[in-house]
Amino acid sequence: MAQSSTETDWVSRFADEVIAESERRAPGKPVVVASGLSPSGPIHLGNLREVMTPHLVADEIRRRGYEVRHLISWDDYDRYRKVPNGIEGIDASWAEHIGKPLTSVPAPAGSPHANWAEHFKAAMVESLAELGVEYDPISQTEQYTAGAYREQILHAMKHRGDIDAILDQYRTKKAPKKQSQKPVDEAELEAEEGSGAAGEDDGSGGASGYFPYKPYCGQCEKDLTTVTSYDDETTELAYTCTNCGFSETVALSEFNRGKLVWKVDWPMRWAYEGVIFEPSGVDHSSPGSSFVVGGQIVREVFDGVQPIGPMYAFVGISGMAKMSSSRGGVPTAADALKIMEAPLLRWLYARRKPNQSFKIAFDQEIQRLYDEWDKLEAKVADGSVLPADAAAHSRAARTAAGELPRTPRPLPYRTLASVMDITAGHDEQTLRILTELDPENPVTSLDEVRPRLDRAENWITNQVPADQRTIVREEPDTELLGSLDDEGRESLRLLLEGLDTHWSLDGLTTLVYGVPKVMAGLDAEAKPTPELKLAQRAFFALLYKLLVSRETGPRLPTLLLAVGADRVRKLLGA
Repeated sequence: MAQSSTETDWVSRFADEVIAESERRAPGKPVVVASGLSPSGPIHLGNLREVMTPHLVADEIRRRGYEVRHLISWDDYDRYRKVPNGIEGIDASWAEHIGKPLTSVPAPAGSPHANWAEHFKAAMVESLAELGVEYDPISQTEQYTAGAYREQILHAMKHRGDIDAILDQYRTKKAPKKQSQKPVDEAELEAEEGSGAAGEDDGSGGASGYFPYKPYCGQCEKDLTTVTSYDDETTELAYTCTNCGFSETVALSEFNRGKLVWKVDWPMRWAYEGVIFEPSGVDHSSPGSSFVVGGQIVREVFDGVQPIGPMYAFVGISGMAKMSSSRGGVPTAADALKIMEAPLLRWLYARRKPNQSFKIAFDQEIQRLYDEWDKLEAKVADGSVLPADAAAHSRAARTAAGELPRTPRPLPYRTLASVMDITAGHDEQTLRILTELDPENPVTSLDEVRPRLDRAENWITNQVPADQRTIVREEPDTELLGSLDDEGRESLRLLLEGLDTHWSLDGLTTLVYGVPKVMAGLDAEAKPTPELKLAQRAFFALLYKLLVSRETGPRLPTLLLAVGADRVRKLLGA
């Protein structure tokens, strides 16, 4: 991907635009792209698009030989807004911390981390490392408490009237936010806009006028404060806490316990950091949203330029059967990486333009996604892949730093899932089955099929409901066997007779599809007719009933291998 191109993939087009804009604004300096994440709770797969979109663009720019910085701002100095539902280790008592900075709130009980923000950052940091995302982290707690933005804060306070006038243009225009009524397994996971979308006001407005800065109280640590006066010359600021009644007067030129309100903070950082590219969620396109308002504030107040900012669509989730309560009921990158390898998850974000929504599958659909990925890999290998698909594959499988870890022998995910379903993770039995899949090229160690094998096991164990798991019968179904007519008994005889000579995945596939053909007086290689397909479905249903007491199950060739020839003979009444 080293060329500046007219390729059809969206990443290259944005990289062209970002490089040109960076050379115009800051020639000779590193290209700066940015993401922002709030560790106010579980950082879900919708939030991950906030990171993956600039990551993919930054990585393309790196591949072209440019120096690029991907900043991830941890908005850990935001206020703690509410006690999330369903998270282990917290209860209603955490409500006493509402209004404090996230880094001043205790971590959930039992957490090894220093505070609330660090607890929820930790899982995302680990996931980003696994995904190959290279970035420069910025803690907003550290920035604000170290006085990094002091000049910008004083500038904003001096121009508070201008900011108030800009905000006033939008205050009555913002449409009410729609609340999704969908359950988690169908929900669209929206990346939060930041504190501004989360209930933070536009600033202190009262008898003393408007102020775009909120102090955290010197007594209770909460931001339930009102600025009562400010002197531009001395920077003397007085505030009162409406929570505990505490009041004090401080010199803002020396005071580091507060922050700009979100709609001012974000554009301030664009100018401070020289951000060229930062995407945002679709809600930012509405009047009064942080991105729209921020564009005007960065130009008129901070003498900066708004980043190139594509709007990205929601990420949907299908089939979240079980959800760890410690994650608060929304699937995170860590949840996805338990059931899919990093390249597959990267591919889901790389292959769709930012303005296209897509779903991440936790249900049976994951098997189809893996089949699609494996077909793409085969096309890449034989050179038949289309350019845009090749680009998406390249971005998924590797970064500018090198290849992502991959499974040495990527057997079909659905096959591995079926095997793990039947063996319940028993290594010796699993290896025996996998060895028999292709006797001419046998698997000799489970390490050959890892980490895909482990992902398939996690999916079976944690996402497939218990009533859909495969349980092989211990004893033959004598009642069903005794009720079979001559045709049914003959079909079982033909199957059992061919087991030894067809004992491989391909061989058993030929056998189970071939028995109904032979029963119909056709050659085993005959092409199926509609009537023949009906006969095959009936035969398959009979086998499933006799083996697992259901009419459906894992693919029959895999199931037969997993059960083993001797047990198959026993259950089919040999």
